[in-house]
Amino acid sequence: MPENRLTTLESASLPHTLRQYALLADGERGVLVGPRGDFCWMCFPRWDSPSVFSTLMGGDGCYVVAPSDRSVWGGYYEDGSLIWRSRWVLTDAIVECREALVMPADPDKATLLRRIEIVEGQARLDVMLRPRADYDQSSMTSLSQGPTETSEPGTWHARTGDVHLRWSGVPDAERIQHGSKGSHLAASFALSKGERRDIVLELSESPISGSPPVPDEAWVATEAAWHADVPTFDHIVARRDARHSYAVLWGLTSKDGGTVAAATTSLPERADQGRSYDYRYVWIRDQSYVGQAVAAIGPYPLLDRAVEMVSRKLLEDGERLVPAYGTDGQPVPDLHTLPLPGYPGGTDVAGNLVRGQFQLDAFGESLLLFAAAARHAPLAPRHWQAAQIAVGVIERRWKDPDAGIWELEDRRWTHSRLACVAGLKAIASVCDSVEQASGWLALADLILADTSQRCLHPSGRWQRAEDDDRVDASLLIAAVRGALGPDDPRTKATLRAVHDELAADGFVYRFRPDLRPLGSAEGAFVLCGFGMAMAAQQHGDAIAAARWFERNRAACGPPGLFTEEYDIVERQLRGNLPQAFVHAMFLECAAAISSDPPTARSLGENQDHPTDA
Repeated sequence: MPENRLTTLESASLPHTLRQYALLADGERGVLVGPRGDFCWMCFPRWDSPSVFSTLMGGDGCYVVAPSDRSVWGGYYEDGSLIWRSRWVLTDAIVECREALVMPADPDKATLLRRIEIVEGQARLDVMLRPRADYDQSSMTSLSQGPTETSEPGTWHARTGDVHLRWSGVPDAERIQHGSKGSHLAASFALSKGERRDIVLELSESPISGSPPVPDEAWVATEAAWHADVPTFDHIVARRDARHSYAVLWGLTSKDGGTVAAATTSLPERADQGRSYDYRYVWIRDQSYVGQAVAAIGPYPLLDRAVEMVSRKLLEDGERLVPAYGTDGQPVPDLHTLPLPGYPGGTDVAGNLVRGQFQLDAFGESLLLFAAAARHAPLAPRHWQAAQIAVGVIERRWKDPDAGIWELEDRRWTHSRLACVAGLKAIASVCDSVEQASGWLALADLILADTSQRCLHPSGRWQRAEDDDRVDASLLIAAVRGALGPDDPRTKATLRAVHDELAADGFVYRFRPDLRPLGSAEGAFVLCGFGMAMAAQQHGDAIAAARWFERNRAACGPPGLFTEEYDIVERQLRGNLPQAFVHAMFLECAAAISSDPPTARSLGENQDHPTDA
């Protein structure tokens, strides 16, 4: 391959701003796709396994399909799926590359489909495959090309670390030495309008045998799976975005029910501030958010998976429940650094300090999840048993300091206690035992009275903790969840304080970390923006709710993925991508706004227009 084309492929894999990345996922793992056709991040076999593609974090492992000539990038998801179409407009041609992880997922094997199609004109495409397992430490070895007894002509076999690969559809690829980094495969070919080429990459924990997948059959199966898994949401505001958020959450959820908080690790919230975290794990709180959001719309499978996962961990671990687990149910590993440079401005880490934390609000959110599910169908005995375990932990430990929703130093956080109040009230409302329900309501009243005595600001609003008089946007969520009514003076005063002290330009910050202006220490929290929208809706202000909702749902890039934070000044995404609990809160917010028919009609007039992203 000519040297200039190799340079083009290398430049395609350079890092981009986060708003430009799309996600492919099958529930067991995911791939981040850059605007120049670069598969730049993928861990295998699970979300929290070592990476095989890592250019997002400064490694060399990547998989690129890109036009040879200069082009303008675009792209879009096929409705209700994580089937992505990269689209490039050249001087005299238009190229699309349809991309997906095959569904239904195989936990032990991942199959990546790429279908290159020429929409207009003629174009030359360059392709490069350079997997490097173990966070970029293992080069590609055992490289061979069929035919063999188990391989068709032109099919490539290789290994990288313990990962076995098979690559079909590029018989014209060449082996190219990449300095001390080992070899990779590259090809260049031309296609004309109406022509296409299918390329299939398989990754497995064991040697791959048999014939490669038939692309047409794999595409049909994947399309059918997404069609079956993602509801239509016919009566939801911003229907296309709502379906997209459900698809994102479904793609982040393993067969065992765990929804990872994000597909990535170490994408920095602030450049060079040391705030890089690994979110490739399942948080009990986030899982509860996902289930509650889905329950607000209907009894869809994601609700069942959330209930099963949270129940299982409560039954297994009880009071020893930790805030987060791997999708395999194992504890999150200790924090450690990785042998990668990291995304620009960040450091590369794996594991999470959350492993050693106690988060009281997770038990309250678990009860809210169980109650939301019970409103659709009676809870199974094991789910009631899990709920009783959560109540018992709250009863014994509600006075203990905890790390709270923001996972900070241990304090008696107001939000944690109010989340328990909301959870106790909710589970009591669906309990058949009058005696048991009365006991749970009495406990809720006790916690609320004590919290009101200790954590009420002189102005009448809630403050963050008894020894911290600042306002915190998380305190809106407890009221939305039902800890107090919307007409309660404490609720109203807190809503006013969050609006006056933490809101800017239609977005909301968590709290003021210091005396600097908002935005200097961290970005706006999109979760809190949707929380503000739901609080406004709860207070009967449909216009304000719509404004907060629309402003915050625009805090994404062309692929429609949310991160945790949004930089208002630079209009950039900050933090790991995509953030599951933000997509969950968006979905719940859309359901809340849709509950008001006049508002739903006014917001939804053009909800299926292509520009309504």
